[in-house]
Amino acid sequence: MKKVLKNVSFVFLLLKMCFIFGQHPATQKQIVIDVGHGGKDSGAVGINFVQEKDVVLNIALEILRLNKKSKTPLDIFLTRYNDTLISLSDRTKLAKALKADLFISLHCNHSDNPNTRGVEVYVANTKSQYSNDASWLAFQLQTEFKKQLGFKSRGVKFANFQVLRETGGYCSSLLLESGFLSNKDEAIYLAKSNRIKILSGLIYKTLKGVR
Repeated sequence: MKKVLKNVSFVFLLLKMCFIFGQHPATQKQIVIDVGHGGKDSGAVGINFVQEKDVVLNIALEILRLNKKSKTPLDIFLTRYNDTLISLSDRTKLAKALKADLFISLHCNHSDNPNTRGVEVYVANTKSQYSNDASWLAFQLQTEFKKQLGFKSRGVKFANFQVLRETGGYCSSLLLESGFLSNKDEAIYLAKSNRIKILSGLIYKTLKGVR
């Protein structure tokens, strides 16, 4: 019972936060942006000590800012709006509770090889009615990162990550690894606020084109 109450409270809390940020349910497609890691879970740490949890939160908040300024805003909800640790299951529960049309999980990559670089986009490795749309959006993101930002494209990949596994059967779902914090150039890029604005703008533009 305590676990059920905790999950219900989580959903209501997130919905309340969405309204605080000026968002509201509408007839258009609803997008849940999963802001990876948070709290005690820093995620990857760059060679310049930038933390993945901070980078992806900065990206998500910038997307919200752009959305608020748009004349035709999207219905965007985040799984976290600050430095808070949210369980993977609660992240996917939110997407289901909101009946999201799209779930996109934001992350940064890391490798033992400091020369490894580029962008990876993952979709669920189990087939569903949403697989084609998820793959289409994943390829769009890959193309835009390479064309507009000059990031190396490491391809669209298939994986059994929990957030993909638990949302892939309900909506288009993908996980974006936007560069390697273990790579000097990309770590420096992702630590600069002006670069985050450019990167976020690219993601937001791509989301606006979701079918």
